[in-house]
Amino acid sequence: MKVKDKEFSIFIDRAKILERVAALAKEINQDYEGKTPLFVAVLNGSFMFASDLMKGIEISAEISFIKLNSYNRTHSTGKVKELIGLDENIFGRHLIIIEDIVDTGLTIKHMLEELRELGPKSVEIATLLHKKEATKEPLSLRYVGFEIPKKFVIGYGLDYDGHARNLNDIYSLAN
Repeated sequence: MKVKDKEFSIFIDRAKILERVAALAKEINQDYEGKTPLFVAVLNGSFMFASDLMKGIEISAEISFIKLNSYNRTHSTGKVKELIGLDENIFGRHLIIIEDIVDTGLTIKHMLEELRELGPKSVEIATLLHKKEATKEPLSLRYVGFEIPKKFVIGYGLDYDGHARNLNDIYSLAN
């Protein structure tokens, strides 16, 4: 499949994605039974993952959105820009951050530092994808959909220069 000027091939199909997301939702339901966590979805990339994950959440919960960005085309810029902030009071709350992908860890580290200053009771991370070999920051990722190699991926919310977020499957850059 061609997106803009690059060729991509299917990497993880929609059925596998949905199966794994349902398993993560089940785990979160068990871990947070009797609690009311606030899910904080990181836009834009996590919107499809957040939507499918929340469909499987059966416990009392809330969701909010934050927008951070550290990518330009296919590479991390190394700088995080906060674009839209969190409006909810998170003091004493259980937070679950919903991320599409943890790559270098820069974005999530920046967000964790800001959120922890606001006094949440706990903060956990749910990420669809984790590029473990690329992660430069020590992070505790509680809920991980798939560990993947250092490949550039698109689809299911992930983009290439703003394109391909709408694809149901995840594609990797063809070699």
